[in-house]
Amino acid sequence: MLFLGVDGGQSRTTAFIADERGRVLGSGAAGPCNHVGGPEGRAKFLNAIRGALQEACAQAGLQAPAISFRAACLGLSGGAHDKDALVRELIRAEEYVVTDDAVIALAGATAGGPGIIAIAGTGSISLGRNAAGKRARAGGWGYVFGDDGGAFDLTRQALRSILQLEEGWGRKTALLPMLLQATGAQSANELMHRMYTSEFPRPRIASMATLVDEAARQGDRVAAELLMRAAQELATIAGAVRAQLFNDGERARVAHVGGVFRSEMLRGRFCELVTLNGNVDVGPPIFGPAAGALLEAFGAAGIAASLTDVPTEKAYPLPDGVL
Repeated sequence: MLFLGVDGGQSRTTAFIADERGRVLGSGAAGPCNHVGGPEGRAKFLNAIRGALQEACAQAGLQAPAISFRAACLGLSGGAHDKDALVRELIRAEEYVVTDDAVIALAGATAGGPGIIAIAGTGSISLGRNAAGKRARAGGWGYVFGDDGGAFDLTRQALRSILQLEEGWGRKTALLPMLLQATGAQSANELMHRMYTSEFPRPRIASMATLVDEAARQGDRVAAELLMRAAQELATIAGAVRAQLFNDGERARVAHVGGVFRSEMLRGRFCELVTLNGNVDVGPPIFGPAAGALLEAFGAAGIAASLTDVPTEKAYPLPDGVL
């Protein structure tokens, strides 16, 4: 029996093939497959899935056209509602699970077991699943109404602090000269106005969150407080998921994922906060999302698998490597 797990993301598509014992036989990668609108998007999606699958089959010594999987799980960026039929055109399987990338990210992070994933890249979200299979989420409401503790929000709060300084009621901070130098703006006022233009899309604004971490490491108190506040917000949404899924005193695993957690100061405070109530194991994800998709495929077949020979995945979905 063979099982297939696919992570179809905004930057790349990764496929893992495993045998019935959970041993990964082959892996493959191809381009992004997050859109299927129009003929061009549909072709891009099919080519990405096909390319990743063919590479994984070649590595495993299998002939792609002849394979029928016991179960296949595909976690796809942008959701699955418009992709299920296309998946079935490409892949033969007894059981199909076509879902979104958050589900496989959680499954990989906790190795298919109960737990919580706290994701902080450009934005932020926390997801969880308990032993009964119940799922819950908190955050992930976008940069206008949510994404607290994410990189975009960190940069936004840094800009607020220098605007307050400009107006005479903020504290002195190294963030002002650092942000001006990074953007070429001559003043906080000019910088703020430029942030509303197409010159500064959200990913570019989020990428400047690295300056907050840099300033904090150099001893800037305003920047350090912004990191501490972000850690608190991320711990709060993870705690909200825990409260929905786990009883008081019940042990839970919390995995932190995403570029924001590259900040040692923020990560340390986050870990400290989520363990305050005890019975929490906190750390990086056990596996990546493609392995998570593979575990979901085993689950669809009613098999509790332990994966072996799992390749290191090059990137994680949803978070952006901004710190």
